[in-house]
Amino acid sequence: MAEPATALENKMFRTPPHNIEAEQALLGAILVNNQTYEKVAEFLLPEHFADAAHAKIFAAIGKLQERGQIANPITLKPMFDQDELLRDVGGAQYLVQLAANIISVINAADYGYIIYELFLRRQLITLGEDVVNEAYSLDLEHSAREHIERTEKRLYDLVTSGEGSETVKTFKDAVNTALSHAEAAYKRAGKLAGVSSGFDSMDRLLGGLHPSDLLILAGRPSMGKTSLATNIAFYCASHIKWAEKNGKKFIDEGAVVGFFSLEMSAEQLAARILSEQSGIASEKIRRGDLSNDEFQKLVESTQTLNTLQLYIDDTPAITVTALRTRARRLKRQFNLGMIIVDYLQLMRGSSSKTDNRVQEISEITRGLKAIAKELHVPVIALSQLSRAVENRDNKRPQLADLRESGSIEQDADVVMFVYREEYYLKRDEPAQKAGESTEKFLERMQDFQQRCEKAEGMAEVIIAKQRHGPIGTITLCFDGSTTRFYNAVDSAYLPEQYE
Repeated sequence: MAEPATALENKMFRTPPHNIEAEQALLGAILVNNQTYEKVAEFLLPEHFADAAHAKIFAAIGKLQERGQIANPITLKPMFDQDELLRDVGGAQYLVQLAANIISVINAADYGYIIYELFLRRQLITLGEDVVNEAYSLDLEHSAREHIERTEKRLYDLVTSGEGSETVKTFKDAVNTALSHAEAAYKRAGKLAGVSSGFDSMDRLLGGLHPSDLLILAGRPSMGKTSLATNIAFYCASHIKWAEKNGKKFIDEGAVVGFFSLEMSAEQLAARILSEQSGIASEKIRRGDLSNDEFQKLVESTQTLNTLQLYIDDTPAITVTALRTRARRLKRQFNLGMIIVDYLQLMRGSSSKTDNRVQEISEITRGLKAIAKELHVPVIALSQLSRAVENRDNKRPQLADLRESGSIEQDADVVMFVYREEYYLKRDEPAQKAGESTEKFLERMQDFQQRCEKAEGMAEVIIAKQRHGPIGTITLCFDGSTTRFYNAVDSAYLPEQYE
């Protein structure tokens, strides 16, 4: 049955939500008592007003307040005597009318929130119309998934657009927050301010993985960057402990982990973690070359891993914008506590048309740091190193080896390098030189074998930069068959004052 014409007209010509009376009441209250402006200035902007004349009055009040001048009908009158927009509502006399009709300034802040709430609703209507129009237009340059991600970003920006009142804190509040973090670390078993990595020596040096920090984990191929990252991810996700304060539950230890794997598929990453935790070589798992006991052990490990709060996104060449959108979703849905990106150079900047790779990497690192601060979680980003390392006799990485951009070093709070001397020694076995005596050659070979024995199964994590503490070198054990790192005895070489 067809709808009546009036019902159709109402659907087609609905007036966007607004409240002119609330706008008039707020402006009148401000004109009577300028301190009222301070109550709403943190979240309310001129564009939030539905009436253009009211928006202009609010903006003018703001300008006078910034200059330290009083805003009332008298001081505002010269600004509006010749204003055509105000002429339609009564000219400068309208300002007197607003101030005269005010009943009370007590509820002025509530009027401000009403105005802001209705602004959000109008923006939602506009956003919805844009989404519909974009969905109808067949844009070959942008996929439907990209439209969804842009929409999610616009929705998130809209919901956080009025949170500016929380960005400025008094020094007293900041000190009390720092003290509460120190108290939590003091009471915690591991005495850590941040999330434990699972490696004692690393935690000693870093004090844990701190929220809002961008940590770069870099190394040449086959050094074990991904393995170390998955070890940390597993430990954090498997050691979650909840606590309660003021009636609210929160994660006191461990973290929900979001792993953005740009190089490996989710299945490959899961197989690697399965190998690490079951102790069965990844090659045997891949080939299916398992005994009955090994298969049973694999099944038991799988059941344990199924309970982990570890979420994998294996989208290739993901953009910073898309990563931010998905991380926000994980934060909202699962209380995300850590982000791992494998790896930095495979990401794309928000603008896909830039030809300057250095500039693009700079945008990516700035974006990752912004995500860490916004979501208040540590972000571990893996990074490749330049080939310059291979041309040196001492192949231990340095900050200058970070590939493609100095902004990686600049934006990072912590820069760590993974180095395994064993990898290079196995590829540099000495050969007898022309004219060299056998005795001399055997002496060199013996020295080489001793170095190989000493380096076998060992790895170094070099902390080359840390904003919050000392730099140093950590020694870990490494099992190549299961790609797993272990704590080593006496593994931290710290400055004397940190021992």
